[in-house]
Amino acid sequence: MILMDGAIALRPIKLRDQREWREVNRRNRDWLRPWEATVPPPGPGGPVARRPTYRQMVRHLRSEANAGRMLPFAIEYEGRLVGQLTVAGITWGSMCSGHIGYWVDQDVAGRGVMPTAVALAVDHCFRSVGLHRIEVCIRPENGPSRRVVEKLGFREEGLRPRYLHIDGAWRDHLIFALTAEEVPDGLLRRWHQARPGTPR
Repeated sequence: MILMDGAIALRPIKLRDQREWREVNRRNRDWLRPWEATVPPPGPGGPVARRPTYRQMVRHLRSEANAGRMLPFAIEYEGRLVGQLTVAGITWGSMCSGHIGYWVDQDVAGRGVMPTAVALAVDHCFRSVGLHRIEVCIRPENGPSRRVVEKLGFREEGLRPRYLHIDGAWRDHLIFALTAEEVPDGLLRRWHQARPGTPR
């Protein structure tokens, strides 16, 4: 399954993406570090958790996807891998929700790649997967990521103190959300209508 809009595509992440993924991640190490999830130190006598290898990460993502709990995507721009977007924490039953996390190559930041990728993922979740609500959790200090959800019209719902372990410490996160009823014509369409220079 590939989701596309112009030069931007979301597709399943693959084992054979390892070389390209690692190269993009390496080049962006300093830019991404303040926003990346980390593993908290173990409690007394607890095991030391290690960061998974690329292969372990992809296998875990595939396993979670097969179980219906996750949708992991590679982001492509003009045919090259430039980032990753994952719909995770998918819950069914009376909730039907999930949350989106993402990162993108600094070289393509500001070109509309990430808002478009998020809009593609949200429309897929609402229209094809059957989810009702999508959240994005962002550190208050992460201006570029906040601009993505603001451009797309996500609602800010409040602050979750010490919500996730990021860059070596428990960090506060702002919660942004959308429900299917808020974008009846699709989030991608709303994003295209809102972009500067797009005819209304």
